Amino acid sequence: MLQLLRTEWLKIKNYRAFWLVMSLTALSYPGINYIFFNIFKEFTERKDAAGQIANMFLGNPFAFPEIWRTTAYASSFFVFIPAIVVIMLITNEYTYKTSRQNIIDGWDRNQFMASKLLDVLIITGIIVALYTTLTVVIGVYNDSANAKDKWSLTYYIGLFALQTFAQLSIAFMVGFLVRKAFIALGIFVFYFIILEPMGMGLLKKYTNDLGRFLPLEISDRIIPPPSFVGRFNEEDYKKALDQVNIHILYTFLLIAIVWSFCFWLNKKRDL
Repeated sequence: MLQLLRTEWLKIKNYRAFWLVMSLTALSYPGINYIFFNIFKEFTERKDAAGQIANMFLGNPFAFPEIWRTTAYASSFFVFIPAIVVIMLITNEYTYKTSRQNIIDGWDRNQFMASKLLDVLIITGIIVALYTTLTVVIGVYNDSANAKDKWSLTYYIGLFALQTFAQLSIAFMVGFLVRKAFIALGIFVFYFIILEPMGMGLLKKYTNDLGRFLPLEISDRIIPPPSFVGRFNEEDYKKALDQVNIHILYTFLLIAIVWSFCFWLNKKRDL
């Protein structure tokens, strides 16, 4: 394990593009949530009737304990940013032929894949640490002495970690299959932003919500929107909450399928 980590560190420590994208990632998650928070704050602090109604209707999704769900939901829209890092790391192995060199140096193929799995886990850990820190900071800023069960929704840390790892695993698989960084990035971003949302809309309209089984949607549904959304349609929101547990299971199955396929293919394909 330590040897794998040391080797991966040697690959990335002088890789400027990696550190640039990781810096953008570290800025983007707090930045996006801060924008949402400011929009909410400006709107609800208005003195007119609209501001007062919004304040009564929305509550405060940026206060404990709801902040755990709010930031997880908002952050989930931007997983394509760390996905760029994941795709870069795997495609560079083929661009610079370091994957072949690892095997020549005595690694077996499973060790190579294990090192890539570690990369995805570490990036997931960084994203989750950003999410947790940001949630605590915003929650403390909005803390109320009357707030109860401030930590009751901290299980969203685990849900967010699971969702992030699942979606970064899909990004890894795309890079692993395509091997070309820009093509893989184009495919993933196009699918993430355009193709799957279109598919979701069509499947929801013409089928019995079969879109819930699309690759990214499977893990998207483990993090429902903030609770105030349920006030627009209580029945649909309750249904979304009820589906969380089964989608956790689907997400674990998806992760197992993705990584089993990648390990299997790596044994079969030419170096």
